[in-house]
Amino acid sequence: MPIEASDKLVSRAAIGLGGNMGDVAGAFITALATLDARADCRIVARSSVWRTPPWGKTDQPDFLNMCALLDTTLTPHTLLDVCLSLETDAGRVRFERWGPRVLDIDLLAYGDLSVSDERLIVPHPRMFERAFVLAPLAEIAPALRIAGKEVASLAKACDATDLKVDRDATRRVRN
Repeated sequence: MPIEASDKLVSRAAIGLGGNMGDVAGAFITALATLDARADCRIVARSSVWRTPPWGKTDQPDFLNMCALLDTTLTPHTLLDVCLSLETDAGRVRFERWGPRVLDIDLLAYGDLSVSDERLIVPHPRMFERAFVLAPLAEIAPALRIAGKEVASLAKACDATDLKVDRDATRRVRN
């Protein structure tokens, strides 16, 4: 279903979802369905769900990660607020950087826009070094250019040896 007609500009955004506590695939399903049900957002692509070892803080369970593309009339900051609200609704409590979480949603890219302020940096500042972001994003948008770089090329340059598609979680998220 297209975004409701308005005089607002529609932009293509890329988001990354991750988590390693509870029913992570269920949290992905709820978050994506909630975004897609909004009049100002439409999910246009969703990657497979990838199982990845923890990054940053390594003494915790593996993460599930995926990416999605959405068309939106929201501003980047409003989209960020919606994503943070979805994290809170899923039970996320921020108590430890890179620690366990039920749901994390990062705004990776928002059209060709660059944003850098105290609340938001887009493109996401660490996405270019994270195979758990680039592999799923390359799956759904290999030709996408972010900061002048093609996602497929960036993904090939990242070490993705410990990443693997979680077929059961992918089946749940795509149905």
